[in-house]
Amino acid sequence: MTPQKTHTVTLIPGDGIGPEVTQAVIRILNATGVKIEWERYAAGAEAFEKFKTYIPADLYDSIDRTRVALKGPVTTPVGGGFSSINVTLRKKFDLYANFRPIKNLPGIKTNYPGVDLIIVRENTEGLYVGLEQEIVPGVATALKVVTEKGSTRIARFAFEYARQHDRKKVHCIHKANIMKMTDGLILRCSRKVAEEYPNVAYAEHIVDNTCMQLVTNPYQYDILLLENLYGDIVSDLCAAFVGGLGLVPGANLGESTAIFEAVHGSAPDIAGKNLANPTALLQSAILMLRHLDETEAADRVQAALEKVYAEKTALTRDVGGSSGTSAFTDAIIAALETVPA
Repeated sequence: MTPQKTHTVTLIPGDGIGPEVTQAVIRILNATGVKIEWERYAAGAEAFEKFKTYIPADLYDSIDRTRVALKGPVTTPVGGGFSSINVTLRKKFDLYANFRPIKNLPGIKTNYPGVDLIIVRENTEGLYVGLEQEIVPGVATALKVVTEKGSTRIARFAFEYARQHDRKKVHCIHKANIMKMTDGLILRCSRKVAEEYPNVAYAEHIVDNTCMQLVTNPYQYDILLLENLYGDIVSDLCAAFVGGLGLVPGANLGESTAIFEAVHGSAPDIAGKNLANPTALLQSAILMLRHLDETEAADRVQAALEKVYAEKTALTRDVGGSSGTSAFTDAIIAALETVPA
């Protein structure tokens, strides 16, 4: 019998509700029998308080070693303070593909049942390169950076995913009618890659029209391919179709490294009150299990999660229940025992 592999994973619990939802997810993963050794590190304000830096060198070293991380929410100051931890880690490890599946959970009533979308967002370029300056007092600029390399590889990621998972269509979302050079380059690269995948339909929509089309009829889309800023906005819009950011997973993927994260905020107002819903981080951990080739465990956790949602007896308050974080976690672990291995 082949010995079970032990995976080493960097763990960033985050702040606010981060430590609570992270602990819940660890309990569930432990219940699967998958062996994971966690290297735990602080980031953001907590790290600065302890180490006088927002991302300790030991955290970078850990991700360099493990090549995979699970990350809870970390508060990012608005209009000042330290740079986004998410953006910094994406740039540091060249995590060029932000991958977010949008799919309804059973038992959650929304105005858009049966949504099944994949958001593929370029993760390292565009306005998020952070090249801003104040030219003169009262006048600030930001540089949007688009490269042929970056645009081609994210397009190929979207089409390759479509090919491997039998998805039918990729829409490239752009604003090339106005930004003819930057978004024009994205379109040229996407069209060129599309020619390599004749079995996947390709289309283009302008981003503002896309937002209208999405809220009118999201079912016309399959995979949405977007540059960084558009992807950030549209992925949050699409999360509303299935119940909000607290329910959807997120993955940041590079050639050799992957960071799986909750995409919602740190909700400091409910931190420590046993109220937080760990679903988003758990769904991200399911993506992580698949990345680690623990497909059977991923399927079991997904089935247990869906069972708990379908039964509606142990849901947290944000999705219409009355249970706390611990009871919700207990219910998923109990459901795991009923899911065949």
